[in-house]
Amino acid sequence: MSKAAKPCIGVLAIQGDYAAHAQALAEAGAEPCEVRQPEELAGLDGLVLPGGESTTMLKFLEKRHFFKALQDFCRTMPVFGTCAGSILLAREVRSPAQRSLGLLDAVVERNAYGRQIDSSIETAETSLPGGPLEMVFIRAPRIVEIGPGVEALAYREGYPTLVRQGMVMAATFHPELSADRRVHRMFVEIAAGIRAV
Repeated sequence: MSKAAKPCIGVLAIQGDYAAHAQALAEAGAEPCEVRQPEELAGLDGLVLPGGESTTMLKFLEKRHFFKALQDFCRTMPVFGTCAGSILLAREVRSPAQRSLGLLDAVVERNAYGRQIDSSIETAETSLPGGPLEMVFIRAPRIVEIGPGVEALAYREGYPTLVRQGMVMAATFHPELSADRRVHRMFVEIAAGIRAV
């Protein structure tokens, strides 16, 4: 991909390992930029909502009057949520319930696999080309239900861990913490495709 053709993809830089996401996006062929203010969404070809603590992220978004701007952007542009980001995208959040953007037709259960000490690295089959996928889980949520328009691309214990619904992608793990860039490449390709239209 030439520099001119690189999609510009923002990473919500509130908390979580947004720098690792930016590095992964760059390696996957995008031009990453950190986003901390609503006005920085302008001109982006896509956005990554990284991991972190979803209630803390919500408080920040509401305090900065960022929630509505984020929701409006994510309704019309590619968005990829990982871990806490997948919670923010969900139609419904459980354990406990909390506000969300409601853009992914899925029900997500918070901290479903236990505490930080129960974090793990799993390898599982995926429908992405290239063989099994390494998945790093850190206080991970679980997608307990998906709607008919949501495609599950990878699983853990029978539950989807990587899903796509049109321009929306979500992962309950941290692809930015693996050397494998297939997940980020898929999102970059979605953003590049939208940009080309």
